Amino acid sequence: MNVSWVKYLPGFLGDRLKNRPLLQAILGNSGWLFLDKLVRLGIGLVVGVWLARYLGPERFGQFSFAIAFVALFSPIAILGLDGVVVRELVRHPDLQQEILGSAFALKLAGGFSAFVLALTAILAMHSRDETSRWLVGIIAAGMIFQAFDVADLWFQSRVQSKFSVLAKNGAFLALTIAKVWLILSQAEVMAFAWVSTAELALGAFGLVIAFRSEGNRWLELHPTWAVTRGLVRESWPLLLSSLGAMLYMRVDQVMLAEMVGEHEVGLYSAAVRLSEVWYLMPQVIVLSVMPFLTEARGRSEAVYYQRLQQLFTLLIRVSVLVAIPMSLFATPLASLIFGSAYAASGSILAIHIWSVVFVFMGAGTTPWIINERLAKLALYQTTLGAVLNIALNLYLIPSHGAIGAAIATVGAQGVSIWLANYLLIDGRRLFWLQTNAMLLGIRIKSPLP
Repeated sequence: MNVSWVKYLPGFLGDRLKNRPLLQAILGNSGWLFLDKLVRLGIGLVVGVWLARYLGPERFGQFSFAIAFVALFSPIAILGLDGVVVRELVRHPDLQQEILGSAFALKLAGGFSAFVLALTAILAMHSRDETSRWLVGIIAAGMIFQAFDVADLWFQSRVQSKFSVLAKNGAFLALTIAKVWLILSQAEVMAFAWVSTAELALGAFGLVIAFRSEGNRWLELHPTWAVTRGLVRESWPLLLSSLGAMLYMRVDQVMLAEMVGEHEVGLYSAAVRLSEVWYLMPQVIVLSVMPFLTEARGRSEAVYYQRLQQLFTLLIRVSVLVAIPMSLFATPLASLIFGSAYAASGSILAIHIWSVVFVFMGAGTTPWIINERLAKLALYQTTLGAVLNIALNLYLIPSHGAIGAAIATVGAQGVSIWLANYLLIDGRRLFWLQTNAMLLGIRIKSPLP
């Protein structure tokens, strides 16, 4: 594994990493993932804010509604396979072609199914105008190209994410330039939907090229019934839990559009953009350490849970450091970034930003759920969260609008990701790990062994 970057570190750091290839691999992979997220956070936020300013709350709300509506169906394109596939590639490298081939076939079928379902659903909604229907149809088509993300999963299993980063960021940067050109050309909102789909298509092409550059042949991947059946058996609870999670993360914007109007969706979406820009951060940490948590699980349970506790503690501390200043300065921040037309987004942001605590916490649960084969626990959690979010939205949106939707989101996430673990016997150990992390240094003894 190429770790030549170590020689560029100061002497005292290089000496500590010398002869520690595992740590070098983790840090190197984390660096590439961090670079990927940094580019997307920085450039994506700037162009996203510019787009919101250009479109205004009404049209930005229409565009955001379409993205949120398609997102409700996106778990069907992924099928809950990602973490399971990475785990199986780590455990059974000799079955690489069968695992990747089976995952690709499943994801391709899932992508087509998600596209058809999203299109059918929007056409059945008589309250939606023709522009909204076209926006949903165009954006939904991009889900088909997500099947090629199996190449990214292979790179993750080998802790070589730099290839995926280069491929996907190349597409991201190219289509970001296209967005800027469209804004300067005063294009219609439909053009931005085409750009979103084109980014996924170009990213898929880049992944295939990167995969081939490592000596792999895409046509040599072949699904088998045994592997496909095994992947489905492991992933279907994760699929259902992902549907539940996406429901309580995106249904608020769909319900706002139907109950209040697209202007309110535009204000809410602006606030959510400033919150969700942080959601990618925990993925950097979790994706990098997941193969090594799997390895620790097989070697020592004590080391495994020690590392999990350290992971949760780190995630919670970072999330709180993000939430406090964002909440305190939400109103001037929203006005400064999005303009006076979005000033009302500040009050929404001050509440919604606290969702990062539970999102960070939820990212840390993924390796545990996969390694312990407790996918059904995730299903129970997200089902509870989704039902609670819908109920809270129905109660709060008519009287409080977008602020009510923000309260519903934070409350549902807190119940789903944290409190529900105490109510479910299989999740009790996870609950104590999370609770200790939330105490920020104060330790309480778990009643469980």
